[in-house]
Amino acid sequence: MDDLPRVQVITSKGPILLELYEDHAPNTVANFISLAEAGYYDGTRFHRVLPKFMAQGGDPNSRDGATGQAGTGGPGYTIKDEHVGEDIRNHFAGSLSMAKTSAPNTAGSQFFLTHLPTSHLDGRHTVFGRIVEGLDTARSIEKEDDIVTITVVRKRDHEYIPEKLGPDGQPLKEDILTETTEPVDNKPTLKPTLNSSSTP
Repeated sequence: MDDLPRVQVITSKGPILLELYEDHAPNTVANFISLAEAGYYDGTRFHRVLPKFMAQGGDPNSRDGATGQAGTGGPGYTIKDEHVGEDIRNHFAGSLSMAKTSAPNTAGSQFFLTHLPTSHLDGRHTVFGRIVEGLDTARSIEKEDDIVTITVVRKRDHEYIPEKLGPDGQPLKEDILTETTEPVDNKPTLKPTLNSSSTP
């Protein structure tokens, strides 16, 4: 039975339907779903696009009115890598993967969609989903194109609560994701308290 979670990414170039690999990267999927359901990605942009390689988004600093540099923002915590083991997923055309620094366990909210197979990223970034519909749309995305909204269209019958890491790499005891008091463009802006440049 195919019951893997699915999310719809509405971009300024059109919709992209993603299927999430909960069985292979459960914490990464929980993180992505929890952020999407909180409206975290709404109104952000694809701030880094390399033709015939990938399109990267998910940074709150890419919103209009944000004060931080795009590419350095995050949700105020990181998550553990899930790209080791015999059952990991590799980077193929249409993969959904987490952006991070070269250090381990530094992914937060930023993600990227691959245009082509990118085997040099295998074992370095967590692949946690794939494009089901809209690969051509993903390939047409240009820098500064909008992520209008990300909507969860299907998920399993349980809560999606990720294990979060603090700056010291240790699990956080409580949720430190906070909203700023002044929303930008009627969207709540979640304040990053731990910034690091994230790139594939």
